[in-house]
Amino acid sequence: MASFSGYLPYAFALIIAIPFLVLLRQFVFTYIRLKEQEIKLLTVKSNTGNKTQSYERMTLFMERLKPSHLIQRFDKDLAVHEFIFLTEKTINEEFDYNASQQLYITKNSWKNIVDSKNAIIELLHKTYSEISGDATLDEFKTIFIMNFINGEDYISATIEDLRREILIIT
Repeated sequence: MASFSGYLPYAFALIIAIPFLVLLRQFVFTYIRLKEQEIKLLTVKSNTGNKTQSYERMTLFMERLKPSHLIQRFDKDLAVHEFIFLTEKTINEEFDYNASQQLYITKNSWKNIVDSKNAIIELLHKTYSEISGDATLDEFKTIFIMNFINGEDYISATIEDLRREILIIT
């Protein structure tokens, strides 16, 4: 019996320590689970933020595609063909810069954006083919805007689609 009484303080310490260790284990696992949930929430917020930013950037791109904005971009002393070249170059550069946004935008919206960009470039060339060779840049710009106004407003339709989609996301 003397040998058992020597272990009694250790047994008493173990009886006190076991509930403490169980509570500590539960606390650690709860803390880890909450941290995982926090990371998931931050990831979801980050993805939503990326999507929102993508829709904003592409809406801005679409606004810049409007002929009323395009005609104000360059010097009035340019020849018509120089204006068309610089405008098309600027449109394609800005589009290429924003190409990564297609990761966050639906396929349908991205197709509408590409189609709008291509339609504006096509309208530039169509307008150029309609004017006489001695037309001034101001005359070209006026005809360009009139051709856009008389046609389908695909830019506004695309912007409206982007607005509807961003409301669904947020």
